[in-house]
Amino acid sequence: MPQPNKKVEVKLDEATRKNLESLVRNGKAPARQVRWARVLLLADADRREGRHPDWQIVEQTGVSPRQIVRIRQMFAHDGIGPTQPRKRRSDADVPKKLDGGVQARLVTLCCSTPPAGHQRWSLRLLADELARLRVVANVCPETVRRCLKKIASSPGKRNASVFRSETVPASWRTWKESSTSTRQNTTRHTR
Repeated sequence: MPQPNKKVEVKLDEATRKNLESLVRNGKAPARQVRWARVLLLADADRREGRHPDWQIVEQTGVSPRQIVRIRQMFAHDGIGPTQPRKRRSDADVPKKLDGGVQARLVTLCCSTPPAGHQRWSLRLLADELARLRVVANVCPETVRRCLKKIASSPGKRNASVFRSETVPASWRTWKESSTSTRQNTTRHTR
């Protein structure tokens, strides 16, 4: 890659420019690709109006100045690379170890009594018990922790679905009580 402080000049040929312009106009590409295409179009030295300075590109695209430098460097190094779709993750097709059925078993296990000699279930105990029951072949305690965190279920824990939220303002109860109507007349007629 080029030096980080050295400004890289972007020169787009006609085909690349048309490709980027259609990407920006089409509106069906991911936002990242459209934003990067706009940066390259504005940074193009061969534009009729001339290249925009970085501060104008920042204002028009909302991309940080450092990101603009990186986009230019990636374009100089990889060609049209920055506007291509993201690379697929290598673990994208790996199935989850704890699917819905296993999660249900994990929750019932958490709510059951812990093994003898323990006051409560630990993550390691839960992982070992799932393996011992052959619910899963093996699972690490971190996976169990992440699963329980997503479920957000704990015996005795105050839950928003059961208890009133703590974020309700203190004046809420009094406001609710004071907003009820009364049947009595508040004004007296004197003759």
